[in-house]
Amino acid sequence: MARTIARKFTIRNVLLAGILLMLAGDFMFALNDAMGKWLVASFSVGQVVLIRSIGAFIVLGPMIANQGAGKLFQMERPALQLLRVVATTLDTGLFYAAVVHLPLADVMSFYMAGPIYVAALSHLLLGEKVGWRRWLAILVGFCGVLIILKPSSAAFSLSSSYALIGSVAFGFAIILGRRLRGTSDTTLVTWQTIGTLIVGAVLAIGAWRTPSALDFGAMLLLGVVSCAAHLMITRALKLAPASTLAPLHYSLLLWAVVFGLVFFGDVPSPRILAGSAIVVLAGIFIFHRQKVVETAVPPENVPKGVS
Repeated sequence: MARTIARKFTIRNVLLAGILLMLAGDFMFALNDAMGKWLVASFSVGQVVLIRSIGAFIVLGPMIANQGAGKLFQMERPALQLLRVVATTLDTGLFYAAVVHLPLADVMSFYMAGPIYVAALSHLLLGEKVGWRRWLAILVGFCGVLIILKPSSAAFSLSSSYALIGSVAFGFAIILGRRLRGTSDTTLVTWQTIGTLIVGAVLAIGAWRTPSALDFGAMLLLGVVSCAAHLMITRALKLAPASTLAPLHYSLLLWAVVFGLVFFGDVPSPRILAGSAIVVLAGIFIFHRQKVVETAVPPENVPKGVS
């Protein structure tokens, strides 16, 4: 009995650690977004992305050394790896391009639709069965995106299109990450960082402004914060079920509202709040239905080697 109690206590502690790491990782991502918005107000997107990518190697360097640099080239499905690098580079670059003119909460509202895009793309690209309830939730979620986007000639902007395309690229990156589960986190993050570094360097040509020591340090710190957030969330997903952690990801939107209000004086409009609420509720329902469907499949019906 004592062993059973101790085991339950250990499981509970591990679950709590996963939840806390997820919340901390989301906070770090929101901090990264706020810092990025502050920096792109004074420097070009290319310059910020370039120096941010260099900063990420402060964290990645020891990890690459521990894994061995040679393993970076021992990767599965090189074509999919390249597509993932393109998707993550678009995701990063377009996010920073969007926050130049849009409030953090507005841009983050588009990115909160990521799980909705993933559910739709999983059916098309991974052949995963999506039931009518989830399709309905996907359609409702897209309606929320349209409310946020407000696609009229008077309200539609280039920055909104950046946020929309970037959020779709974010969804593609998640799908491709599922297809590349056999690749180590270090390899995946390193190649996506190299991708953003190269694109940042190209975009910075002709748009370089010499930063002060403080600004340069802030851009390097941006890379460290982003990389740390990725690692925290990756570890969290190994400690707790994804179905438990996924709804916590929406705390990003809350932090975006708080940081936008405190640091930039941005107050979300009722339209943005309403659209965001629809997107979040649709996303949570999709996660819930995914959990129900997975639980309904008897273990003996799951093919060997599938986890």
